[in-house]
Amino acid sequence: MIRLPDPKPETLAARARIVAGLRALLPESGVIAEPLRLKPYETDGLAAYRQVPLAVALPETTEQVAAVLRFCHENGVRVVPRGAGTSLSGGALPLADAVVVGLMRMNRVLAIDYADRLAVVQAGVTNIGITEAVRAAGFFYAPDPSSQLACMIGGNVNMNSGGAHCLKYGVTANNLLGLKIVTIAGEIIEIGGAHLDAAGYDWLGLLTGSEGQLAVVTEVTVRILRSPEGARAMLAAFRSNEIAGACVDAIITSGIIPVALEFMDRPAIHACEAFAHAGYPLDAEAMLIIEVEGSIQEQDDLLARIKEICARFDPISLKVSQSAEESAAIWKGRKGAFGAVGRISPDYLCMDGTIPTGRLPEVLRRIGEMSDSYGLKVANIFHAGDGNLHPLIMFDANDPESFHRAEAFGADILKLCVEVGGCLTGEHGVGVEKRDLMPAQFTAIDLDQQRRIKTAFDPDWLLNTAKVFPLTDALAPAA
Repeated sequence: MIRLPDPKPETLAARARIVAGLRALLPESGVIAEPLRLKPYETDGLAAYRQVPLAVALPETTEQVAAVLRFCHENGVRVVPRGAGTSLSGGALPLADAVVVGLMRMNRVLAIDYADRLAVVQAGVTNIGITEAVRAAGFFYAPDPSSQLACMIGGNVNMNSGGAHCLKYGVTANNLLGLKIVTIAGEIIEIGGAHLDAAGYDWLGLLTGSEGQLAVVTEVTVRILRSPEGARAMLAAFRSNEIAGACVDAIITSGIIPVALEFMDRPAIHACEAFAHAGYPLDAEAMLIIEVEGSIQEQDDLLARIKEICARFDPISLKVSQSAEESAAIWKGRKGAFGAVGRISPDYLCMDGTIPTGRLPEVLRRIGEMSDSYGLKVANIFHAGDGNLHPLIMFDANDPESFHRAEAFGADILKLCVEVGGCLTGEHGVGVEKRDLMPAQFTAIDLDQQRRIKTAFDPDWLLNTAKVFPLTDALAPAA
């Protein structure tokens, strides 16, 4: 495991003063400072990196968040916002001199308006929790990252999360109406609200995907949608990754937009079938999960057209689910894919980049060549319809050489994404994982402008320091 260096060690006296100041602002159980109780906060989903924070603050209201941030700002203390800690890019990784502001206690649904199709929730409400709150009335919240049982809406906003159904419904940014945020100085600001477009600058667009660099999100107003009449999934199995990739491109270029179009290669198929027993084709090199929704007639029409397209690529098999139970089993395998791969490899890095769908066959071929070159296996599981790749690079964290090769392999995949016209991240964010790759996509002028925006919101660079920007730039504000 890699432990980040402490850039500014606190003396014991200073640490005690900071903890005492936080305890004066929050309920008794709202501050964690004991070493053993801090351990659960030392890492997030990028578990190869670890660092115990100075303290953890657990506010329950926006006003308490504002008080904590104001105190940290006045005392020059760094702050790391955290939800469920599911970030796969190290977005919630603490620093030794930072206070983690955990928002998991802010977990209330504040308002639901079915007439205007919106819900107002606190940042600590889980992604699936929004749908559960409105399901009985025939509504749902569309973004559905694989971690939706645990991940929280504030973190979804910070990373602009997507999920399997973002092909049709869009990512978090496409499903937001408003935010309540707190600046590092403790100011509470409301942006947008119960209407489609706010006047003036697009602050909502700027803050969504900003990775906790600009402010702390405490409340979110989201769109809710009417649940579809029904949905069905189908499996299409192919003899190679390249053929499956070409089929994906053909489906998209035909003008058909399925609600989801997911890709899995042989290692992923075998791992997920052993976990879910969903009837995945074990003789295939690659498989697509394709889901359509609507009335029975609409489902039949779309599935027939998609089967015609798949047939052009000589599939090994085509299987359409015949019941809700079969569809649920298909999705159980896909949603549990990351955990399933953990059963066949002691550790893995989950990469996240995007490419034009027309380059899928080439990119999959080149990832296979890299796998051979690095001597590391890779399982490809991703949102193929919108070109959001999630290669899982398998390695052994107890072998430093294996880990270094995995990191280099992952960097080469992300550089390849940029090379073919894509970008470094689709939904996981930059965090720690990709910060030193930012110059592969952005020029020095681009990065300088981003740093200036960061400095305008956070002049002393106290919010989520050492993330997003190359490490040489990340510990101090722009000149």
